[in-house]
Amino acid sequence: MMRILALLLLVMTPLSSVAATLMVLGDSLSAGYQMRAEQSWPRLMEPMLNGNGLKIDVINASISGDTTGNALARLPKLLKQHAPDYVIIELGANDGLRGFPPVTIENNLKAIIDLIKDSGGEPMLMQIRIPPNYGKRYTSQFEAIYPKLSKDYALPLLPFFLEQVILRDGWMMDDGLHPRANAQPWIAEFMSDTITPFL
Repeated sequence: MMRILALLLLVMTPLSSVAATLMVLGDSLSAGYQMRAEQSWPRLMEPMLNGNGLKIDVINASISGDTTGNALARLPKLLKQHAPDYVIIELGANDGLRGFPPVTIENNLKAIIDLIKDSGGEPMLMQIRIPPNYGKRYTSQFEAIYPKLSKDYALPLLPFFLEQVILRDGWMMDDGLHPRANAQPWIAEFMSDTITPFL
């Protein structure tokens, strides 16, 4: 009798009560570079998403310095550990800053997308841009990777939040590459609003 009651309770429990898992797979732009982990925008984004009526657990799997190749190597373990429903892919900046061949970056991102989809997750790809001093040809080839993959895989292409942050006084670190802690709440709100239609 107890087993029947437990089964009925499980069937009657609405699916909406089960939180979905969103994983952020990124580099220092998402890892909270030189700040406490709880100050990073992925951590700040969770209550914002849930405040919009969603039920989302956010896992920040970002590591400062990661390239697409580094992230690809550790992704199978992350997928097994967290089984994310959604994954934001914020990768490629370190590849570009090191001048890695665009074809290598694209192939790594393809493999990352394939692993996520094969695991049952839904990937979202963020457009990444690099400083223009790498030359117009390389910069153009690099930036073109993201809309191409978005089109080929029918993925959401998320805007690069750093383009907005660099316009704000006092929001960037002295290196000119990383947002400060005081920029993280804005990034969290920007990302929350951007991804909510895809959740």
